[in-house]
Amino acid sequence: MSSEALKVVIFCGGLGTRLRDVSIEVPKPLVPIGERPIVYHVMKYYSFFGHKDFILCLGYKSEEIKDYFNNLQRYHQDYTMVLGDASKTEYHGTPVERDWRITMANTGVMSLTATRLRQIKNYIGDDEHFLLTYADGLADVDLDVLIDFHKTQGKVMTVTGVVAPGRFGEMNFDGQTGIVKNFTEKAPKTAGRISGGYFVCSRAIFDYLPNEDVMLEQAPMQRIAAEGQMVIYQHDGFWHPMDSPRDYEYLNSMDKKGDTPWSQRAGESA
Repeated sequence: MSSEALKVVIFCGGLGTRLRDVSIEVPKPLVPIGERPIVYHVMKYYSFFGHKDFILCLGYKSEEIKDYFNNLQRYHQDYTMVLGDASKTEYHGTPVERDWRITMANTGVMSLTATRLRQIKNYIGDDEHFLLTYADGLADVDLDVLIDFHKTQGKVMTVTGVVAPGRFGEMNFDGQTGIVKNFTEKAPKTAGRISGGYFVCSRAIFDYLPNEDVMLEQAPMQRIAAEGQMVIYQHDGFWHPMDSPRDYEYLNSMDKKGDTPWSQRAGESA
């Protein structure tokens, strides 16, 4: 594990319209993969590498996400309660993630990602680097190697590049240096790599966030790339988003079979 624990910023505020058939009753981060919501799986993976200080950028149905974490033990452990005296509640079995620190940041129901990120700047404090991801993508990225790579490169932003269908944003990069030449939010299917959403950022990224409401993945990241301040970390292992009902069914079918790279890499069962 990496010797330095970094804060983890997670975008949890989107409407999840492409997953509407599945997530109409709950916000997208709470859509379950197996017995637990996808955001829990994402956080669990980061925590294995020692990164347990989370900043959740909330928006759509934020109250439900808060409720889930406020009642995490009740949802996932047996317990005995004494009516009228909550202090006497006794939980049974293995404790559930008692050492996670979670900042619930209300960043606006309709805010775009650059705005959400700009609003949580104070929670980063004086940290020079932090991790950034979405609440809807699972992977087995070696975070220790990713962070070391970012620090070695000395750029504003490191993007984990994965191979996936062309409905996602594609990066054109130098094969020797890894410097990203341009970043395209949506691209036709090619043999290139796309952003897997597992980012490492230097605090200088806040200098690229405009005051207007924009997507981080558009003008800010395009500018970072244009200035030679974005580098790609190439990941050839598992990565899959939950972007549609088909993705939901696929990830849950993997969970049922016990084929869960996002948890097995972390040395635990699904």
